[in-house]
Amino acid sequence: MNGIYRRGRGRAVFIGPLSALVLAACSPGGFSAFGENDAPQGLYAPGVDQRAEAVDGIEVGHRLMAAGQFELAIKSFNRAALVHGLNGEILSALGSANLGLGRLGQAETLLRRAVKEDAAEPEVWNNLGVVLMERGKTAEAEQIFRRAYALDDGESDAIRDNLRLALAKTEKSVMTEVNEDNYKLVRRGSGDYLIRPTP
Repeated sequence: MNGIYRRGRGRAVFIGPLSALVLAACSPGGFSAFGENDAPQGLYAPGVDQRAEAVDGIEVGHRLMAAGQFELAIKSFNRAALVHGLNGEILSALGSANLGLGRLGQAETLLRRAVKEDAAEPEVWNNLGVVLMERGKTAEAEQIFRRAYALDDGESDAIRDNLRLALAKTEKSVMTEVNEDNYKLVRRGSGDYLIRPTP
């Protein structure tokens, strides 16, 4: 191994290649943080663009929900609530994320609050219906899905499918025996989330 030996007070001191490099950097003639015209060179991390537009916390939360990252989604929705207030959309999103984590009581509470805030939004009613189905409150869930379907004018496939499954369960039809208990949470805009009841 190549290195530099120095004697000091009767003892030999070994300075390896790395140590020599560090010492060279510390010397006045060593590496400089600045190049020509005193412009910084690659020693510093790039700064944050303060002029860039931040991504909305609600959209980030929905992306996390779609990826199954429900805890992170809750944090994102909570941050969004600081900006937008605890409105119906955020309450619905928080309820849906709690449902994804299996926290059915919290999910129901949040979604009931959401329908009071946003009574005209079919997505919110649908998501409350999903929670009620998960909690075994099938008769109430059916009524909630009917309301969501009516508000949506029958345009959402997810809401229609949820209503069909709730009706099948209520009527104890053959469809219930086939394992089709897959309910869909929906969000405003595009996209829905599939909820599979735990065995």
